Amino acid sequence: MGFIALVIALLIEQVRPLPADNAAHRLVGGLADLIRGSTDAGQRQHGAIGWALMAVVTLGLVGLGDWVAAQIHPTAVVIFHILVLYLTVGFRQFSHAFTEIQVVLAADDLPGARRVLERWLATSSSDDRIDMPARDASVEVVCRLAIAHALVASHRHVFAPLFWYMILPGPIGPVLYRLAESLARRWDSPVAHGESKVNEPYGAAAGVLYKLIDWLPVRLSAAGFAIVGNFEDAVFCWRGAVAAGTGSEQRALLLAAGGGALGMRIAEPALEARWASGDQGFEWQGVAPDAGGLRSAVGLVWRSVILWAGLFAMVSVAAWLGQ
Repeated sequence: MGFIALVIALLIEQVRPLPADNAAHRLVGGLADLIRGSTDAGQRQHGAIGWALMAVVTLGLVGLGDWVAAQIHPTAVVIFHILVLYLTVGFRQFSHAFTEIQVVLAADDLPGARRVLERWLATSSSDDRIDMPARDASVEVVCRLAIAHALVASHRHVFAPLFWYMILPGPIGPVLYRLAESLARRWDSPVAHGESKVNEPYGAAAGVLYKLIDWLPVRLSAAGFAIVGNFEDAVFCWRGAVAAGTGSEQRALLLAAGGGALGMRIAEPALEARWASGDQGFEWQGVAPDAGGLRSAVGLVWRSVILWAGLFAMVSVAAWLGQ
């Protein structure tokens, strides 16, 4: 049932993409603001309490909806799962910008590609806005940032919620991941503190909890890139990132494994400099990305989707046969 619901949800999302400003996301955002406003007392533990309260309310409503659907008819359960997956998993939430960059570069419109990339990066969480392209950025820089951001987005919008859907019962898994990612992004608001800026308690708590929830999925996504890409280079880059002390950072790990799988240098220069300055002096000798690398990245993501969807299908069939 779960695999069928996933396939149908992805097909619907391809035909009718989920708008970024949709009613469900606005409702969750409003609830997050309400809980934060009513529980924020400036202490770090209040951020954890607010996050837990948000999770209890949201996951409780999802669990209740799944239970009510089960009381009605098995078909209602499938429909409910399709709805939840449509709201939490999807390519079109990020792929339209990546495709637009491909089209613009194919028309030799480099300034247009820069503008599309800037708009795309501007809508991302703060940890992704670390290297905005300059007005005179080359094709290599635009392609590098686009590929890197697409791999991270594919993990956050497709692979990670899919893994949690496979692990936890019912539709709770993808909702938990999407909620954690959304709160880490929504509550990540640095505030003035003397001459510097620091994350207030809610942003700090949401960031830590999101990293805990994302610890296993990010490694599974990196492993998937390695399996369907250049395995040896992906593992080499993964080990290099760990040796340089960046193996625990989600973005660094994805870019290391993804870059190795593609045979390209897609990590930011600052990150590559950290790798080169590590104890083992890891330096990745991949090729510079170009417009053709964009197509290679699309192929890598789709092969990963087929890999994990096939595994999910086999697990579903095995569970059905075991009943």
